[in-house]
Amino acid sequence: MSVKLQPTIEQQPKIEKVPRHVAIIMDGNGRWANSRGLPRLAGHKAGTENIRTILKACVDYGIEVLTIYAFSTENWGRPKEEVRGLMRILEQVINRETKQLVAEGVRLQHLGRLDELPDRLGSSIRRSTEATKGNTKITLNVAFNYGGRQEIVDAARRIVADKVDPSMIDENLFSRYLYTTGQPDPDLIIRTGGEMRLSNYLIWQSAYAEYYSTPVYWPDFDKQELEKALLTYGQRERRFGKVDIAR
Repeated sequence: MSVKLQPTIEQQPKIEKVPRHVAIIMDGNGRWANSRGLPRLAGHKAGTENIRTILKACVDYGIEVLTIYAFSTENWGRPKEEVRGLMRILEQVINRETKQLVAEGVRLQHLGRLDELPDRLGSSIRRSTEATKGNTKITLNVAFNYGGRQEIVDAARRIVADKVDPSMIDENLFSRYLYTTGQPDPDLIIRTGGEMRLSNYLIWQSAYAEYYSTPVYWPDFDKQELEKALLTYGQRERRFGKVDIAR
């Protein structure tokens, strides 16, 4: 993953509206591998390599935040060999890529319960987030050991621990206790692999997000496929529950 993250604005298509925050459910790695007669972990490795391509494309389009769903709380139920392989892949990628992320201005953030991950992986994530915390070109959120319901429960627990007056609790305050505190909610959620569900992903933050599903498996989801999603997003009218009285 050595793609440079320098914007190439002259190559961009005309996007009517650029979302500030794009979140992606990276689905289809296993099916991509199976279709090629490869083991499932080969698909996960190919999917990991694709993150850099999409990260660079997001920089090209001026997207401020990219959130990727890498491992859910439910994924612990997968075969142990696959889970161990996923942990190894993420640790290797973080250790290999941190220096370039720093150089390219990418801020890495982890979403999820870090203390439940293997010690070496947790340490790698902490080192990388600390090393990149001052970067401002784009924020890359990696949702790993993440669940949307779990996030809401964790936020509620922290509110209780802080002894917040119940009369002070509103949506704005609650949002400050989420993993994504300080970030804009996702404008666009993309799911690869053809499924039509959120799978416990950013369920608080996605209340008014636009949803886009594509049958393309994640390892094959390239800049052109991202462009299709952004063009579709640009054609939608976001009313946030309101009515256009001019019509």
